[in-house]
Amino acid sequence: MTTTSPLTPADRDAAATWVARMDDAAAWSTADEAALQAWLAGDPRRHGLLLQVQAAWELPGVVTPPAASEAVDSAPGDDAIEPANDRGAWARRGVLGGLVAAGIAGAAATRLVLANGAQYVTRLGEIRRVPLDDGSVMTINSDTALKVNLGQHAREVELDQGEAWFEVAKDAKRPFVVASGPVRAQAIGTAFSVRKREEGVEILVTEGVVETWSAADATQRLRVVAGERAMVNARALVHYQASETAPVDRALAWRNGMIDLNGTTLREAADEFNRYNQRQIVIADPEVAAEQFDGLFRIGDPDGFAQTLKATLAVKIDVSDPRTIRIERAAETGF
Repeated sequence: MTTTSPLTPADRDAAATWVARMDDAAAWSTADEAALQAWLAGDPRRHGLLLQVQAAWELPGVVTPPAASEAVDSAPGDDAIEPANDRGAWARRGVLGGLVAAGIAGAAATRLVLANGAQYVTRLGEIRRVPLDDGSVMTINSDTALKVNLGQHAREVELDQGEAWFEVAKDAKRPFVVASGPVRAQAIGTAFSVRKREEGVEILVTEGVVETWSAADATQRLRVVAGERAMVNARALVHYQASETAPVDRALAWRNGMIDLNGTTLREAADEFNRYNQRQIVIADPEVAAEQFDGLFRIGDPDGFAQTLKATLAVKIDVSDPRTIRIERAAETGF
C-alpha cells in the first residue's frame, strides 16, 4: 500500500505567502508565475491547498474552519462559502496562517489554464477577486464562468454565465473587450461590470467610459459613462442612467458580500438571494412578490431577510422544508 506524507506547515505557510503576493497585481511578474508553477509541481496537493487559502483571502469572509484532518486532504469546492467578515480584518489579526493550518470550509474558484488563456469558474455563493497579469483585476460573482485571454494585441474576456466586475489597467495598444453571447463591451482604463441575464447583458459603469454593441450590428455602438448602465441583446441597445437614489454601486454591493435593496420587488429580492444560496426563497403569491422593500442584507443570510419581512409586512414564513423558505401572505384575522 502506498502512503503519502501529509502536507507540512511549511507548505501551508508557503501557500499563504503566494496568495498574499498574488494579491498585488502590479508587483506580480512572469518570474513570480514561473516560481509559483514550480512550487505547485512539487506536490499535486498544493494546488488544492492554494485554492483553499485563496478562498479565505479573496472572499469578503469565511465560515468557521473545520478540523485540519477535514481540509488538507479534501478537494476544495465541496461546500459553498458564506461570506461573513471582512477578509482584511482576518489579515490584520494575523490569522491567515491559522486558517491555512485549519483548512477552509468552502469553494475556491476553479482556474483552468488553457492553450489560449485561462478559464475561471465560481460556485454558488462564491465571490473571488482575481488579479490579471496586465494589472487589471476581476471580481467574479457567484455561479459564474468566464475565459480570459491576454493576447499581444488584445485582452479578451468571454463571459459564459454569471457576472464579473473589471478594474481595467490602461493599455492603448491592447483593448480590453468583454464578450457575452453577441454582446461586446470595450473599456479604456475604466471599471465596469457585465452580467448575463435572460433578457440580455447588463453593463454597469463605475468609472470611465465603456463602448458596447451587438455583434449582429457592430455599427450601432453606445457609449456608457460612469454612473450609467445599459442592457444589450442581439437586437437592441437600451441605455439608461441610474438615479441618485439607486446608483450603480448599490447594484454592485455583492462585491462586499451584501445585497442592497432599494424599492426592489420581493420577487427580484428573492432572485438575488437565490443567486448565492442553496436554500431557495419561494414566493408563490404574485401580489406578495410585487411588494417593494428597502434594506441592506448579507448575501448568505436569506433567513434573516425572511424574518425581516415577517416583522414588517403582512406575510408568514414557512421553513418546514430545509431546501426552501416559503413567503406567503398572512391570513387576515377578523373580529
